[in-house]
Amino acid sequence: MRTLKIIEHMSLDGVMQNSRDDNDFPYGDWTASYRTPAGREMVMAIHGERFDLVLGRRTYDLWSGFWPTAPSSPIGARINAATKYVATHRPDSLVWGPFEAIGPSVVAALRRIKSQDGPNLILSGSSSLTSTLLEHGLADELIAIVYPVLLGTGKRVFADRTPAQTFEFVNTQTTPAGVTLTTYKVLGPLKKA
Repeated sequence: MRTLKIIEHMSLDGVMQNSRDDNDFPYGDWTASYRTPAGREMVMAIHGERFDLVLGRRTYDLWSGFWPTAPSSPIGARINAATKYVATHRPDSLVWGPFEAIGPSVVAALRRIKSQDGPNLILSGSSSLTSTLLEHGLADELIAIVYPVLLGTGKRVFADRTPAQTFEFVNTQTTPAGVTLTTYKVLGPLKKA
């Protein structure tokens, strides 16, 4: 059984959007000034040496425009080598591989993929998939990479339709720039009082 980790970069108010996602976003690449070598090593460690990716189509398209031609780096090599499981209705246009289109039955496909042997699965970006994974009990861990900034506007990691969930704290690390990487085990739906 494979572990599925949700790893999301966000502001204190949960915004994940930046200029790589949308050229009209007013704050550009707001994470850039917080990047440090120590932080990069922490992020690489939470991903692991080998992993596969679960991506929504929009995130796949954004990443496929960057990672295949990005300057050589250990994280870039790992991302490019990972199998990309892509939620898409347009599988014929996928080119950055290795990949597998998982089509419209995302929940059934991810249950199948998780039941197979292989490296951990990582979902990063793809906020609509984050909600789906939590709703259907497919996520095992949530790693929130939180930057010390409030943006007030932009696409948020957790949409209004994200189901109420409970988590168990695992650990927190802090980079020299004040970015926190907090790992939680997903326990399941929040029970009503």
